[in-house]
Amino acid sequence: MIKNSEDQLKEKARNISIKEGAASSLMDGFGNRFITPFALALNATNTQIGLLSSLPGLLGNLAQLISLRLIKKFPRKKIVTKTVFFQALLWLPLILIGALYFFFNLSSMLSVTLLIGTYTLMIFIGAIAGPAWSSWMRDIVSIKNGEFFAKRGKVVTTVLLGCMLISGFLLDYFQKGNVFYGFAILFSVALLGRMLSYRYFTKKYEPKSVFTEKSHFTLKQFVMKMYSNNFGRFVIFVASITLATAVASPFFAVYMLKNLELSYLAFTIIIIAPVIGTLIFLPSWGRFSDKHGNIRILQITGLLISLIPVIWVIASFVPLPSHFHLIFLLIGVEIFSGFAWSGFNHGAATFIYEAVSKEKMAYCFSYFNILVSIGAFIGAILGGFIASKSFVFFGLIPILFVFILSSILRLIAYLSIIPFVKEIKPVKPFSVPKHVRTQIHKGAIIFWKVIGFKPIRLKQYFS
Repeated sequence: MIKNSEDQLKEKARNISIKEGAASSLMDGFGNRFITPFALALNATNTQIGLLSSLPGLLGNLAQLISLRLIKKFPRKKIVTKTVFFQALLWLPLILIGALYFFFNLSSMLSVTLLIGTYTLMIFIGAIAGPAWSSWMRDIVSIKNGEFFAKRGKVVTTVLLGCMLISGFLLDYFQKGNVFYGFAILFSVALLGRMLSYRYFTKKYEPKSVFTEKSHFTLKQFVMKMYSNNFGRFVIFVASITLATAVASPFFAVYMLKNLELSYLAFTIIIIAPVIGTLIFLPSWGRFSDKHGNIRILQITGLLISLIPVIWVIASFVPLPSHFHLIFLLIGVEIFSGFAWSGFNHGAATFIYEAVSKEKMAYCFSYFNILVSIGAFIGAILGGFIASKSFVFFGLIPILFVFILSSILRLIAYLSIIPFVKEIKPVKPFSVPKHVRTQIHKGAIIFWKVIGFKPIRLKQYFS
């Protein structure tokens, strides 16, 4: 009877988790997704954009070391609710910074500096909840991880899509007057969304958790043994891909708003395209994950995401009749991006839950995030440095060169590491069609020969 009652409480908690995810999407869709456009409205430089996109994540994930200490002393639910509440309040000073810049002539340099500091603090506080939340979820979700997280992700993505679309219309409307009012409305809704998320957390059941000293291990111990264990190699892979991605990812928004001079509405339509791709394909990735495994997803999507920046560059040189045709082309590119990234992110997130015991979940989740954020920081700083220079390389302006560099680095990370990461659960075999394997194999041989390494056989990737 007790077991049945426990199962019912967990089932209710899973349902609340889906609602909480939808509420969190309000903050993401009205707030986080438009921080870079807000910084550009404050006249931020490329270097500042790189810092804004990387520093909050780096310091935020380092904050998870604080969370690991708190978990020993306090209930996970208390840690999550407190941090989420204070995180919500920090949208207010961001609105104030905008008011000071637009109405009281606060300098751009100081405004952007305050923006970076405040947003970093917001992410820092929110990240403290990360290990506690992941450990909490590990106790609630025990079977069919892929199916549940795909379901939750579909709801979250649907809400996010609507929020971003409304945000784009609002910013486009206020762009004709004072765009500050648009950002003020967006950030106010983001605050309310996070408060709603806080309310759902207070209603969510937390299974009893007992801390055992034997489950504790330090970041240094984790790093020292990374390459000798499967989960450690997985972390190296994701961190490397993240570094390579971060070289370019902060600057797609800059390229659209500054170089292509797109309107806020056109910009929003393009950035919601990958969300649409996620919404369409995530359920299929969830079923694929449960049947064929998460590593198989990473093997497929890892290659696809390496192509995305190159496609952006090619799209920039395609002669098109009008701006409308360019926007339409970029929408197609981003839907493809949503297909690839939804699979990659789902495979990576679900692999963690299946590869790590619940006793070690908080530690592994934290160390994973810390190392991935270090990669993101290094990549974004490198990309910002290059993008801020003035040169033309084989007809490429700095920002397009950054895109090409990102693609090359993604491919190197993919080819170098993914063969050494293995699936940890029994799965149904899945093979990429032979003609596809052949073409990929030929391309990989050429790649390795060009950079001077001995060619490797890709049968181990796709067999």
